[in-house]
Amino acid sequence: MRSILILLSLLLTIAFASATFPYQCGPHSCQFGQVCRIDKGVCNCIPINDCHEVSLSTKVIGTWVDGSRGNKRFTQYDITITNNLNTNIKQIYIDTDYTLRLRDHSNTSIWNVNLLPNGILTLPSYQPSINAHASFTFGFILEGTQPANLNVLSVSF
Repeated sequence: MRSILILLSLLLTIAFASATFPYQCGPHSCQFGQVCRIDKGVCNCIPINDCHEVSLSTKVIGTWVDGSRGNKRFTQYDITITNNLNTNIKQIYIDTDYTLRLRDHSNTSIWNVNLLPNGILTLPSYQPSINAHASFTFGFILEGTQPANLNVLSVSF
């Protein structure tokens, strides 16, 4: 029985790790620490630090203790996606991890962004692009005070 549990744990770990990385970027496979940059249909994997076309900024809106939820501490964040180019962003995919601990573990604690089943964030249908030199803000409420780790996985221009 113990060996079955170990095997199941190992398989779950492998499945989780391979669910996000590597990920397809046209004919390429981007690795952790890379962004899939798609410019006019041409895909390339570039280091995150070399992706200056788009930036993410995090702002704390407020923190509180909720007595109706076992005196747990919650923090509300706004995340701003900024387009630094002279062209529109057509689509963006943002990776998350275990630090995205939504207050209600549902879409009631996150707004202005689509949360896919695999934890990836995308633009909502009513915001199909981000104009040149413009920004778009979404938000969420997390349990605790640690901000979520967010990384741009893919951006299309």
